[in-house]
Parts: sequence; C-alpha cells; structure tokens
Amino acid sequence: MATTLDDKHKAWSSFSDVCKRGLLGKPLITDELQHERLSNPVALGVLSPDAISSTAYGSEQIMIELLPAAGMAAFALLLPITGVILLILVLVSASYRQVVMVYTRSGGSYVVARENFGPRVAQVAAAALLIDYVVTVAVQCAAGTVAVVSAVPVLGPFSLEITVGVVLLMCFANLRGLREAGVRFAVPTYAFVAMVSLMIVAGIVREFLGNLPTYDPQHMAGVVPVHQGGGLIMGATVLIVLRAFANGGSSLTGVEAISNTVNSLRKPEGVNARRVMTIMACILGFLLAGVAWLVHVTHAAPYVDGYPSMLSEIARAVFGDGAIGHVLYFLLQASTAAILYTGGNTSFNGFPALASFVAEDRFMPRPLMKRGHRLVFSNGILTLTALAVALLVITGGSVDALVPFYAIGVFTGFSMAGYGMTKHYLTQRGAGWRYKIAVNLSAGILSTIVVCIFAVAKFTEGAWLIVVVFPLLVFALMRLNQKYRAEASVLEMSHSESPVLQRYSRHRVLVLVDAVDLAEIEALRYGNGLHADELTAVHFMLDALSAERLRQRWERFEHHTPLRMVDCPDRHLARAAHELVLRVLDDHPDTMVTVLLPRRTYSPLVGRLLHDRTADKIARAVSRISGATAQIVPYDIESRIAEVTRV
Repeated sequence: MATTLDDKHKAWSSFSDVCKRGLLGKPLITDELQHERLSNPVALGVLSPDAISSTAYGSEQIMIELLPAAGMAAFALLLPITGVILLILVLVSASYRQVVMVYTRSGGSYVVARENFGPRVAQVAAAALLIDYVVTVAVQCAAGTVAVVSAVPVLGPFSLEITVGVVLLMCFANLRGLREAGVRFAVPTYAFVAMVSLMIVAGIVREFLGNLPTYDPQHMAGVVPVHQGGGLIMGATVLIVLRAFANGGSSLTGVEAISNTVNSLRKPEGVNARRVMTIMACILGFLLAGVAWLVHVTHAAPYVDGYPSMLSEIARAVFGDGAIGHVLYFLLQASTAAILYTGGNTSFNGFPALASFVAEDRFMPRPLMKRGHRLVFSNGILTLTALAVALLVITGGSVDALVPFYAIGVFTGFSMAGYGMTKHYLTQRGAGWRYKIAVNLSAGILSTIVVCIFAVAKFTEGAWLIVVVFPLLVFALMRLNQKYRAEASVLEMSHSESPVLQRYSRHRVLVLVDAVDLAEIEALRYGNGLHADELTAVHFMLDALSAERLRQRWERFEHHTPLRMVDCPDRHLARAAHELVLRVLDDHPDTMVTVLLPRRTYSPLVGRLLHDRTADKIARAVSRISGATAQIVPYDIESRIAEVTRV
C-alpha cells in the first residue's frame, strides 16, 4: 500500500502517550487550566472534611490508651482531656484566622514561615506539611475503611486491601484531573455533620429521658483490655495521660486546610476564609465535645481488631434496633466513610501543590513543578501515592499504628504558623497587635508542647520514625537547594563582566564512530553542515581485529572524511576522549573542538536493557573542558523498524 505524505508526517506518539490517552483521556491544553472560586458554603464542605472527619476517631484514640491503664475511670478522664484539646483548637483557630487575613496566597504555614523567617527556616514547615499530607491519606482512608467494615463486618479481614485499593483509585482519579470543587465534594461533609449532630442530639434526649443504653466493656468480647481498678489514679500514670492526650491531638488535624488554599475562595478571600475557618472550628468543637460526652455516658469501647468503631457502637446505642434506627445507623456509617475518604483525597491536591511551590523555591526536585497529561502535578500525585501505600503496608492499615506518625507534622505546622504570625505582628504592629501576638505566641508554644509530648510519649510506638525522618527531610531539602544554587551560580552570567561572544579562529569537529552504518552517516552529514575547518572521524581501538574490519569497511564505502585510529588499551572511552580533545587543543590554540557522538535510540525498555549509555559518559567528560563541546546525534532505530514492518 502506498504511503501518503500525511501518513508519513503525522504526529509521532510514544507508547507511553498511547497508554496515557487510553487510561487518562485526551490531554488538556494549558488554556483549559481553570481555577473555580468557591462560595463560603461550598468551601466549608470542600475544605474542611479532613478536620471535621477526625471526630470519627479522635475520642477512640484517647480511650485506646486510657482503658488498659485506668479501667472504667478512663470514661471520666476522657472529658478533661477533650477539654484541653478544645482549648488548643480555640487558640490554633484564632491564629489561623489571622493567617488567612494576612496571607491570601496558598501555602499556609509554609508561606508564613518563609515570609517571616526566610526560605531556609520555612523548610521546617514544608517538611511538616509534606509528612502531614502523606499520613493524612493513610489515616483518613484507613479510618474510612473502618467505618465500612463496622457496618459490614464480613469485609473486616480485607481492610488493608480495601484501603490500598481506595488510595490507588484516588490516584487514578486525580491523574485524570479530578477537581475538588463543587457541591459533590461538599455533600459528604454536610451529610456527616448532619448525621453526627442528629446522633448527639438524640443521645442527649435519650440520656435526659433515662433510656440511653450503656455498654459494659469489662464483659465485652474483643474490646481492648480494661484495667481492673476503680480510682482515677489507679494505673493512670502521667505518661499514660500524656499518651492519651497525644492520641487525642489527632482530632485537630486538617484545621490548617483552609489556610493552604485561601485563593480558592471568592473575593474578598481573607474575609471569606476567616468566616469559613470560624464556622469549621465551631462545628469541629461541637462534634468533638458531643462524641466525647456520648462515649462518657454510653461507655462505648474500642476493639482490638479496630472495628467496629466506637462511633459505630455509639450510633447503635443511640438509634436503637428498630427499622428506623438501622436506617439511621447505616446512613451515619455511609456518611462517615464518605467524609473520611474525601478527607484523604484532599491531600492529592494539597501535597502536589505544596511540592510544586517548594520546588519553585528550589528546595525540591524540579520535576514536581511539571503539570502532566491532564494539567495536574502528576509526579507529585504519584509520589504521594507511593509513600501512602508504603506506609499503609508497613503499619497493616491500622489507624492505631498510624496515629503516632500523625500529630508531630500537624502540630509542627501549627507552631510555625504561630511563631511566624508573632514575628509578623512584632514587625508590623498594626491595630490590636499585642492581643494578636498573645494569641499566636500561645498557639505556637502550646503546639510545640504537644509536639514534644508526642515525640516522648509515643516514641516507642512509631513516633521515633518521624523524629528521625523529620530532621533528615529538612536536611535533604537544604542540601538540594544548595545543589540548585551551586548550579545556578555556574550558569548565570556575571553582572560585573560582559560575556565574550567573538568566534573562535578555527573550528575542528571530531565524529566518534564504532561502526559504519546509517547512524554514523547521519552524524557525519550533521558534522559537514557545521562548516568546520577540519572534520575527522575517530575510532577508539578496543580490539585490533574489530578496528581493522572497521577500517576496511570505511575504505570500501569511499568516505571522504579521514578516519583516525586511537588506541584505548584500558577500554576507558570517556578518559580517552577527554585526553584526545586536550591534545587537539594543545596542538591547535584558539580552536573550538566539537565532538559528535552518534546514538542509536531504541524503545525505552529495550534501550535500557540491551544497550549502554557510553555516549552520555563521553559527553560528560568532554563538556568539562573549556573550549570544547559535545553533541549527541540521535538516530531513532525504533521508528525505522516500524517503517520496515509496515512495508
């Protein structure tokens, strides 16, 4: 069949491009990148699921620590611990209310720290947020699966598989360009708030009427061990209380989410963000207090297997065993799973955006700034997915095992925001600056205390990993920035000296050949086009017989370009090329030397497995010499094979 001109010159697509089109859909052009502004009601539903959904497991994490040590007294200790957490919520929310008014660009505590302490110190906040995003995916999705298996216990043995599957599904959806905007993402939040509020109100009414059922954890099979003691102090050491408090601190994760995306709200962004922040904090405080009180009065207890959840047990007690009660129970569990999974999905927007932001400041690899096939930060999404799945596999997808990884990053971000805003108001001193300093400094100090409590009290339960990884991550970000700055200092032109642009008096081109084929001919054709004063083909002799065969083929094809044989007894081609260029420059001063390296390119997988990267090594060695440059001349073998196959 004859090949038309259109067929011959149609757009080239790689195998990966074909796969992307099949899996992700057609590529989007940059003009299609839109930023949808959110109204306050939609913003509340879209930006707060991470924070509000923590109600589902916050009180349970406290009781996991208290019951084995304090016994039934744990239900009394729960309330004061929750009270302290609510106090921190008030201070942190007040601090972030000021953050969103001053810094209306996305970035949250990272921007606050960078603007007030400089980009280096800001990497502490960057590391905290990046760790927080990774752990958020793992914790939220694991907790969402707990809600599912609590309602359908037969799925319990497959909890890890379900959680990993959900994370991979989120990855795929976000690679396709899923946008976390609009009513569909706000529905789970409002459904959860409505169902938990209904449960709290119904529980209060039933307690007031005296017909609210009460569990007996001491005689319930499968619950965590209950210490057999009566007093508040019985077995409840200071360390246990601190560990319980640290666990409960996970209830405040996600409070900063609105500050990370202030520019997604309608104008005036700061005012609207502050209103949404206030409403979110009030809802979170009400739900935390209400659930803690219901735990206190129903004596719902956590199970060793992680399911059914305490929220599930409370719902069964409050709603009862009737038909309506069963419907309400399943609606609560469905809304709980939905908001937890939605909360986990928020990181798929937050992590790539923050990573791109930090990479723009040259503290993370530049590929994280690249928008992919569907205008999303694909590299950031894939990185987040890999880290979250690895964390889930390591911990077995257990929320209890994941919590020790959680609050250190969260509260470090709170601390950096508090201290940064304190510095801001010390410098600016606007209206009411003393009050604002008091609020932000208190939030920063309290958050730092929580970080220290968590690091010490939960050290042996997994917090040691974050204690080790956190400074290493900050150090890695610093070192990467140092590398980027070193590269930039070499590439940037001096401001004090004008660049020298005159031509070299002579130009010599060396074409390195190891065979007589089409790739070598293409390189020679390119070399002739450079109009050099002298064009020479060079072959480094690794084997005398092979070199002689090459010389004979060279003469048979009647090349007009002379072939120079250079002995290379140690087979170190990069070193031999380096020395050859130096000799040419010594023999011919004021000469520019260009080394052309024919490269046969294959499919990525076959090329990596069947062929080395010698041309790259030689090019790297030659490029280090002043007055010399190396150019790789590619010849695509794969496309030629395809053409021959079609014919």
